[in-house]
Amino acid sequence: MTAVGEIDMSNTDTLARAIETTQGPLVIDLTEVEYLDSAGLSVLFRYIDRIQLIATPLLAPVLEVSGLADLTTVHGPGGA
Repeated sequence: MTAVGEIDMSNTDTLARAIETTQGPLVIDLTEVEYLDSAGLSVLFRYIDRIQLIATPLLAPVLEVSGLADLTTVHGPGGA
């Protein structure tokens, strides 16, 4: 699954619905996400048991500080 633009309280319901309706383990590509707020992080935490993330160096610190990176696999762009 690929997310684009901003993930904030205005669209977290859409993100949650997309994750809920996708079966099995899920890799979410965040490389095109420019902004991720606490509401977006909250959705990702809700599904932590079945997601992995792909994130740019811009988002990596947010994922680390929030603790999300400690709970799931976070890949860099290109799978690194």
